[in-house]
Amino acid sequence: MLALAGVVAIVVALLGQQQAPDEHDAGALPAPPPVASSARPTTPPGPPPSPPARIVIPKIGVDSRVGSVGLNPDRTMEVPAKGPLYDLAAWYRYSVTPGQQGPSVIIGHIDSVEHGPSVFFRLGALAPGDTVTVTRDDGRTLPFTVYATRSFSKDAFPTDEVYTGTAGPELRLITCSGSFDASARSYRDNTVVFLHESGPPT
Repeated sequence: MLALAGVVAIVVALLGQQQAPDEHDAGALPAPPPVASSARPTTPPGPPPSPPARIVIPKIGVDSRVGSVGLNPDRTMEVPAKGPLYDLAAWYRYSVTPGQQGPSVIIGHIDSVEHGPSVFFRLGALAPGDTVTVTRDDGRTLPFTVYATRSFSKDAFPTDEVYTGTAGPELRLITCSGSFDASARSYRDNTVVFLHESGPPT
């Protein structure tokens, strides 16, 4: 999701945006580089792996089931396809599951022509101190706290900063943002929200 050619990221431009743009299209995100097995922690802290099932972001009114996405043939990240899953958040299944050491990545669309604002339309409004909870398939609910919200040009997306390992469990929320490039049918920027785990699972 970070050429995220039309979906997965939001920020500065969204803060002043009052309604969805007239045009838009789904896109793809650049995927992180593969991580050597030797670079993976052998005994990561936290609960055992379990995919996210629901994400709740009170500040922006998000309460969404979480699907999953992988990679396109060109190695860009998939985004939720047109249909019943389009307006839901989606976990990048080649990232760790929430609560494990490293960044777990959840993406979502900003909008669509057919339905207007989508699940992460207001993602760029999140600020340090805001809270997010993720409930996993195993029933554990994990709290996260925002420590940064940033917008990046898709042409200069900081893949390592967003995807590489961290000292503890973290979360990345990504959507599209910025102006819309009609010729490419995608937004020019991505918004990324950086969060750290802020308490034990319940």
